[in-house]
Amino acid sequence: MSVLWRPSRGLFFLFIMALCLVSTVALYAQSEVMPVQNPTVTESVTSENSAEINNIKNAENKLDSKESNLSEKALSEGAEAMASSEDSIESLNSDSNKAPKIPQKPYYFESSRSSTLAVILVLLIFVAYYTFQAQRGREMFIRRISGLSAIEDAVGRATEMGRGVLYVPGIMDMDDIQTIAGVTILGHVARKTAEYDTDLYSPMTRSFVMSVAQEVVKQAYMEKGRIDAYRPDRINYLTDDQFGYVAGVGGIMMRDKPAACFYLGTFYAESLILAETGNSIGAIQIAGTAEPSQIPFFVAACDYTLIGEELFAASAYLSKNPREVGSLKGQDMVKIVIIAAIVFGTILVTLSKTPVGERLGFATAATTFMEFLK
Repeated sequence: MSVLWRPSRGLFFLFIMALCLVSTVALYAQSEVMPVQNPTVTESVTSENSAEINNIKNAENKLDSKESNLSEKALSEGAEAMASSEDSIESLNSDSNKAPKIPQKPYYFESSRSSTLAVILVLLIFVAYYTFQAQRGREMFIRRISGLSAIEDAVGRATEMGRGVLYVPGIMDMDDIQTIAGVTILGHVARKTAEYDTDLYSPMTRSFVMSVAQEVVKQAYMEKGRIDAYRPDRINYLTDDQFGYVAGVGGIMMRDKPAACFYLGTFYAESLILAETGNSIGAIQIAGTAEPSQIPFFVAACDYTLIGEELFAASAYLSKNPREVGSLKGQDMVKIVIIAAIVFGTILVTLSKTPVGERLGFATAATTFMEFLK
């Protein structure tokens, strides 16, 4: 089978190759020979082609004319619409010009802010009255603040132990009201350290606060006649970085071991670090801030804490200056008036919701009073 299979397979392949060769030659010959065309046939074909071409051109011309007519029509309609809109605008302008003009009156007072004006006037009256009374020598009662009363004891304790006093007026700049209050109290502490000849350390986190504090302490030492004991290098600038400043103050505490530490000003996350470091060296600590989130830490770790407005009342409490005391007393009276207004408004609104109050007209009175408070 194998002998018969091989020759038959070779003949089959030869036959296929020959067929391919013949077909290739036939296609080549057909492409080289040009066919002879009949001239009558070609003329008829060309005439038919030209007629079709002319028909196509006529159709294109008709389309162009229709498009031009449509565009002209659209343009004319748009022009008419613009003309009508201009006429309507002119008519509106003429109507507005014919309308009577309302004369503008001078605007001197905003009636909706009358309650604010009333509070300001009441504050000015109380402050002026109590300041005048304090200047005439009238004794003004100020509630005792234990933290401020302990300043002299703290400085005296440091003097007895032969150690210094550390004062930190917060970590903010002089544009913060708490920093101003802290620097003001620093002047009173500096008078005590000058009087008792005790070292005073006050590192700062702002350069401008350092300059102000140096002048305040210098003035305090001059008032006590101890300008020779004034050491400006101990009222120095450390860094603006929050925790870098805390690290520097902690180093001063551990090296010099002050017997009294004062933290009066604006404090944030560093409050507990400072207080715990002072507690570890056995110092008596007096703190004060108006930051509600930091007051609990000072209360837990310090001996005395000034809460909120006690920090701002410290200057009047310590100096007994008639102007400061009168201003403080006037502000307290305004607070009493505001509290009384809140209580009165609450009672009035409550009565207006009852049947008896509705019959007696308390609802109208309550509405009027609440609108005035707004």
